[in-house]
Amino acid sequence: MADMVIAGDRVLVGDGFRPAAVFVADGRIARVGAIEEAPDDAVRLAPDEVLLPGLVDTHVHVNEPGRTEWEGFRTATAAAAAGGVTTLIDMPLNAIPPTVDVPALEVKRAAAAPAALVDVGFWGGAVPASLGRLRALWDEGVFGFKCFLAPSGVDEFPHLVREQLDAALDELAAFDGLLIVHAEDPAVLDRAANAGGRDYPAFVASRPEEAETAAIRAVLDGLRRTGGRAHVLHLSAASAVPLVREAKAEGLRITAETCPHYLVFDEGHIPSGATEYKCCPPIRDAANQDALWAALVDGTIDLVVSDHSPSTAERKFAGDGDFQVAWGGIAGLQFGLPAVWTEARRRGVPLETVVGWFSRATADFVGLTAKGRIEAGADADLAVFAPDEAHRVEVDELRFRNPVSAYLGHDLVGVVRRTVLAGTPIDPAAPPRGRLLRRG
Repeated sequence: MADMVIAGDRVLVGDGFRPAAVFVADGRIARVGAIEEAPDDAVRLAPDEVLLPGLVDTHVHVNEPGRTEWEGFRTATAAAAAGGVTTLIDMPLNAIPPTVDVPALEVKRAAAAPAALVDVGFWGGAVPASLGRLRALWDEGVFGFKCFLAPSGVDEFPHLVREQLDAALDELAAFDGLLIVHAEDPAVLDRAANAGGRDYPAFVASRPEEAETAAIRAVLDGLRRTGGRAHVLHLSAASAVPLVREAKAEGLRITAETCPHYLVFDEGHIPSGATEYKCCPPIRDAANQDALWAALVDGTIDLVVSDHSPSTAERKFAGDGDFQVAWGGIAGLQFGLPAVWTEARRRGVPLETVVGWFSRATADFVGLTAKGRIEAGADADLAVFAPDEAHRVEVDELRFRNPVSAYLGHDLVGVVRRTVLAGTPIDPAAPPRGRLLRRG
């Protein structure tokens, strides 16, 4: 007996859309049948709707506790659900305490448990003080360990110098743990530093592509030595793509992600003083963007995630448009799929390919093989999407805590109309039903 059946002419099953009926029982997909098998009381998609697997966002800064005025689990997961995201993995900063030991992880879980509208997992942090004791967090179920190779922007989460990066890779290789890396080289950043100001190209010049390529080379050298696993976060520099491609061909265990803001915005269209577009590494020029798209299509870049890193408006616009002063982070958790799909349509990239970058690829990356797919045995996490509906992003639709976003005022194509978690539609006004996830 099915608890619910969803039927439609365009259901994303495997690598393509087809007519299907999805039978849901006990929070899971019991089977995927022919559309003719759907009973009379089945939920029917509208002619302009498609059924997608729930998206999995493995790069989200929720910030609770400690900086909950920037974001929190209730608001972040409401934004996730509005964007078709049914699972997110929370970064170990910018909350206080950062998730660098087991007691801090327990604090995070206690904050998330009563508030999460979607399923939530957690990354641990590799900072100088946590090296040598990462295994305890791994055994408690974190999905891997985040590190910075340049200053993080918050004092309580210091970066690793080269010797500490090597020590972290050695430690993680002993239990096959995963290191996820903010890859910018501090020496390159120091050489490129400038006076800042409202000029966006000056900000880009202060964080050149070389900062990313130098840091990624250091990570790859460590993988050659240890045989371990690493992942490059928010890749923005096209010049780093050949390094990743060659490392994969060499057999190194390296993966990489990029973000919607690098795929849909470019340097030439960012106004002077528009610090809502500030992120690190920065949004670069249109030719760089073209190369990132090519690397996604050919599989060099593995997945797309939001890197949702919000703050208060006061911090985001600090310095009256000075890019060196304002907080660096894009609030975009709610808009990743429609933003990338809008640009993908223009480039001739099919919807099923785009959805794969946000769902199956991200789920498999963190070992959540019951997520990100519509197939028998998978979690019944689903999103109903209208891929042809156009809309302009307005402030009243923002679900994250602070109504600040680089996407405000932009025209997008594609609207998430409903999101289903474990077989039940998500209602932001209802008691939260999100589960706390552990690796494995």
